[in-house]
Amino acid sequence: MNILIINGPNLNLLGKREPEHYGNKTFEEVLDALRGYYPDCQIDYFQSNVEGELIDRLQAAEGAYDGVILNAGGYTHTSVAIGDTVAALDVPVVEVHISNVMAREPVRQISFIAPYARGVISGFGTDGYRLAIEALLLSRR
Repeated sequence: MNILIINGPNLNLLGKREPEHYGNKTFEEVLDALRGYYPDCQIDYFQSNVEGELIDRLQAAEGAYDGVILNAGGYTHTSVAIGDTVAALDVPVVEVHISNVMAREPVRQISFIAPYARGVISGFGTDGYRLAIEALLLSRR
């Protein structure tokens, strides 16, 4: 299975930014662990702080990947454009959040992506990415 993980703004700061919400691991450490857990999967990774680059990468995933794991960061709660992109895709998208967004500020409880995603995983730390891979693998069976 070919999986693309897309992370949005500030997720390049994992391991440094608000460890009480996001943990102490860098995303490179998380990615290495995921590739170790799933050696039969091709797991590619893209991160950007720029909304348009995230949209371009989502659109390019169509036909190239079997599933996308998307943590759009703060754009989850503000970007109608990213939500519209996910709605237009045939490739399944799993929305992931490291923190439990439903237990945080009211603005973080809004998602423009969730209505179009295969599912949402929130609050399990970086293990949410592993859970998202499991969900994509189960959906193929």
